[in-house]
Order: sequence, then structure tokens, then C-alpha cells
Amino acid sequence: MKSVLTRSPVAIAIAWIGLYLAITLFPLFVLLLYGAPTGSTFWVDFSVALGFVGLAMLALQFALTARINLIESSYGIDIILQFHRYISLIAFALVIIHPLILFITKPETLGLLNIIEAPWRAKLAVSSVLALIILIVTAIGRKKLNIPYEPWRIAHGVLAVLAVAFGLGHALGVSNYLGLFWKGVLWSAIALFALWLLVYVRLVKPWMMTRHPYLVEEVIPQRNKVWTLVLRPRGHQGMHFQPGQFAWITLAISPFRMREHPFSMSSSADNPERLEFSIKEVGDFTSTIQDVQPGTKAFLDGPYGVFTIDRYWDSAGFILIAGGIGITPMMSMLVTAADRQDDRSFILIYANKTWEDITFREELEELKQRLDLSVIHVLREPPEDWSGETGYVDRELLERYIPIHRGSRQYFICAAPVMMDAVEIALHELDVPITHVHIEHFNIV
Repeated sequence: MKSVLTRSPVAIAIAWIGLYLAITLFPLFVLLLYGAPTGSTFWVDFSVALGFVGLAMLALQFALTARINLIESSYGIDIILQFHRYISLIAFALVIIHPLILFITKPETLGLLNIIEAPWRAKLAVSSVLALIILIVTAIGRKKLNIPYEPWRIAHGVLAVLAVAFGLGHALGVSNYLGLFWKGVLWSAIALFALWLLVYVRLVKPWMMTRHPYLVEEVIPQRNKVWTLVLRPRGHQGMHFQPGQFAWITLAISPFRMREHPFSMSSSADNPERLEFSIKEVGDFTSTIQDVQPGTKAFLDGPYGVFTIDRYWDSAGFILIAGGIGITPMMSMLVTAADRQDDRSFILIYANKTWEDITFREELEELKQRLDLSVIHVLREPPEDWSGETGYVDRELLERYIPIHRGSRQYFICAAPVMMDAVEIALHELDVPITHVHIEHFNIV
């Protein structure tokens, strides 16, 4: 039983990668199997192959952003969204290289850029590329362009649909490589699948969320401008999650509005009837949490994430390294472990600016009575009588507290990107196995 539990996640993750590669390389397989049209050259065939692979990658982007639990549970949303961003750039490059090769090898095709006189299949190609360019530019420069998240998200989805739909229309219109009926059917099926995923995310999933509403019970003030939002399920048993996971919250409006925000649970996973989300004031939405009134309706999409101690039942203990509000998923882990009377050792290294900034300071002291828990506070601006750790969490500090047998523990890091990068490098230098290091980002949208 143990071998099944430890191997199956890896096997599933490899299977998803294999399926992704099979779908993206499918166009090349078709070309090899049936050959190119009569009179085509190597460069033309190569250009078309790049275009097909790029189009397949764009269609699969809908699957990457649909929050499919089977896929997400193999990698975590952090990794999936990063892959989504990088693969978008690769797909964009392939789509752009496709016509550039044609323009170089067959200069007469430059005339197809005349959007007024060009045939409709060329107009679709130009429209697809323009939609893709706008999509990429607004995604990379959203913050610099000061585009609000909600309008950008709607526009992002619309542009993605247009890019794939116009691209497929162009491929079917050219027909040299999709002349056989079944080829057109297969590509149309891929496009319809992508469309269904969009409908699922925008319509089906919000409808399912309306069937499981929550009500705000209270809003508890914490240190360092943090507020704990307490939710109770209404008419259902609540959300079963693993400590360290997160959910997307829609507050006071319909889930169809697509104004949702991801936050980690800070409460015990063994009490799904009382969900707590500890949220720091860092933006327009988070600054309004303190004003939320009891009885406000909320909707949750989750749980998500692989940042959880529940996946490592055979670990001798855990090293938790947090910075600021990064303590949130750690609190869920610690409170859950205490409720379960977990007798394994926990070491929490918690970095903050000042002593008064330490969120859950009193709660952590109480947990030390219920767990084999050591808490090491690291302050950048300590009080005069401070005798604890100061400065930053670096290699020297970590070496003083982590066990000699580095591979006997699992290491969880949640902090600002600069701190996470520094800690990850330090752990690597201290010979901590990379498979034992797990990170969670503050902001994944």
C-alpha cells in the first residue's frame, strides 16, 4: 500500500506530460504518416508543422487554466500557471515563425498581408496573430499598463478564443494539409474541447458554486493589518481540504462575475464547518475585508494546491519557513497537526520586520503546548532587549536550526519572492534534497 501511495502521484504527473506531448506533436505525426501535398518544399512543410504545433499548444492552454483537479493535484497551480505563461510565449513564437518562413522562402505570400484584398483564410490568419499579439502584450504588461484584473481577465479569455478560432479557421481554409475529412474533424474536436473548457470555467463551475454557498460569520483583526475571514457553509457540509491548500473566494457578488481571489486557509483541515482565511491588506480588494459584515454571502472554488504536509505522511518532521503573511498556510498545517495530536517535530522559522508585526504571535505560543514545535522568530528591526535572531533567513541561520540529516524532513517555504529564492538557494547549498523543498507564492494571478 505504501508503494502505491508514493508512486502514483509521480506516475500520474508523467502520464499528463505524455498526453500533452502527444497532442501537441500530433500534427507532425499526421505529416509523417500521410505526407505533404504534391509540390511542397521542406521549408513550407516545416513552416506548416510549426503553425500546427503552435495552434495545438494554444488550444491546450484552456486545459491548463481550467483548474482541473486531476491535473492540478499532480503539480500544483503555481507550476501549472508558470508553465502556462512560458508555453504561451513558445506557442506565440511558433505561430510567428510559421508565416516568416513562408515570406522568406516564397516572397509572393507577402501579398496575403493586404487585409483588404487577401482571401478570407489569410484574413483569419492575420486576425489570429493580431489577437495573440494583444493577448501576450496585455498579459506581460498588465501591471505596467494599469489594466484592472477583472476586465483584463475577461479580455484575456475573449482574445484566447479568437486566436484559436481564427487560427483553426485559417488552417481549415487552406486545406492543403487538412484535406482529408477526418483531419478536419479531429482539429475541430480539439477546438470544441477548448471551447467546452471555457464554458465549464465561466458557466458550469460558477453554477456549481452557487449550490454550495457560505456565510461570513465574523471578521477577526490580527497583527500587521491582517484580518481573518471566518466562513460557515450554508446548507452543506463545507469544504474538505488538506492543511496548506487554498481556495478562490468570491465575496458578496455572484460567482458568474469572475471577481474571485485566491487565499490560503488558516484554519484546521479537520473542521470543514468553520473555514478561516487570514488576509493581509495589500490591495484594493484586501483592504475591504475589515468592512465585510457578518451574514455576507461567499462562494468558494477549491481546494487547490499541493503545498501540504498531508502528502508526506512518512516524513520524520517538518521545517516551515515563512515570511510575513506567508504564515497563513503554515498555521493551517500546525493547527491541523495539533488537532490530530501529531507527535512529529515541527520547526517554524518566521521572519518579520518588527516584534509587533508577528501575525499569530500568541496563537503560536499556545501551539507550542500542543505540539513538538520550535518557533524561531527572525526580526529585521528588533527591539533593544531582543536576544533572538535578527536580519534575514540565510544559510548560516538555517544551518543552526535544520537537522543534520537533511533528508529526514520536508521543507515548506512561503514568503516574498526574494526571500523564497534566497532560502531555496541556501537549502540547496546545505544539501537538502530538492524533492524535499516545497514553495508557495503569495500572488499567483
